[in-house]
Amino acid sequence: MDQTQKLTAAAEQLFDRNGFMATGMDKLTEAAGMSSRTLYKHAGSKAQLMARVLTERDQRFMARIEVQSVDALFAALADWVRVEGNRGCLFLRTRAETGGDIPEICEAVTAHKVAFTQRIGRIVAMDLGREDQALSDQILILFEGATHAAVYRGTEAVSAARVAAAKLVESAKP
Repeated sequence: MDQTQKLTAAAEQLFDRNGFMATGMDKLTEAAGMSSRTLYKHAGSKAQLMARVLTERDQRFMARIEVQSVDALFAALADWVRVEGNRGCLFLRTRAETGGDIPEICEAVTAHKVAFTQRIGRIVAMDLGREDQALSDQILILFEGATHAAVYRGTEAVSAARVAAAKLVESAKP
């Protein structure tokens, strides 16, 4: 693992655990085991580092939800919560924390949410054999809600959303 990868991994853990604002560069240098000069060389600014963290998390998350059905989508979310933790969506938490005022972060969050919304639409279309925007929106809201409810309910929240999603999909079939 090179220094940039090491820094990004350390930063993701800190940002995910403590948030963007509460994670200072001193904590990042300590966690990455590098000097502040080396950190700035590899990270640029704190906002650029957060954007890189979000971009890498997006790639990992989108690979995890490369599935063929709505049921498999919620199974992937349950797996994500078990493996990655149940602290809610890092993209939405970071966006809320920064108020959308940091362009690098705002761009990373927007890119993720656009791609995620499109992926949900494709999964719904595969499941139904046709596109259904209303159902895609409902599944998206269930997924996002389950992600955040998992903070205090664990995978039980994902299981409840999975059952609700199955009922919605079934009612949308001819």
